[in-house]
Amino acid sequence: MTAPVTLHGPRVTLRPWRLPDDLAPVFAINGDAEAMRWFPNVHDRAESDAWGRRIAANFGDRGHGFWVVDLPGEGVAGVVGIQPVAFPAGFSPPGRPATEIGWRIATRLRRRGLAEEAARIALAHGFGPAGLDRIVAFTPPGNEPSWRLMEKLGMRRQEVFDHPRLPEGHALRPHLLYVLDRADWIADRLGG
Repeated sequence: MTAPVTLHGPRVTLRPWRLPDDLAPVFAINGDAEAMRWFPNVHDRAESDAWGRRIAANFGDRGHGFWVVDLPGEGVAGVVGIQPVAFPAGFSPPGRPATEIGWRIATRLRRRGLAEEAARIALAHGFGPAGLDRIVAFTPPGNEPSWRLMEKLGMRRQEVFDHPRLPEGHALRPHLLYVLDRADWIADRLGG
């Protein structure tokens, strides 16, 4: 078991979950129709709490996951991090799941660059101390702010796939897959 780490950026802190204290502010995001616009459903309190407890429990295996994002003076701004993809995917390396990066930021705090800052911190941890070779991200094609952020992070669009957890014909089933390899991430840091 690896101890969960806390990561610091210029404006945000990515920290392990504090249960049960973080459940209410995360539900404020998961229960917000605008924040969950590109997800299959808005969570009720029980679904959100179960999701938060599951995400928090997964830290024990790796020392990282989807961190709670704290913003001084604002409290919990969202959830951002890296974790194994939770479904079988053709883009996963043989014998193990791919690692995804993802973010959920409170609607009231969007358009301030917080998701980008937190995602850059998570990528640095993933390609640095966590030793990952590849990180993926995915979103429905209509979620332009999300895929634009993926591109700002240096990720490249690889394919469109049908999300296996959504039924045939569901409007959100098609997803864009973005990929960033460690070598490309390092080259970008070095100006290559």
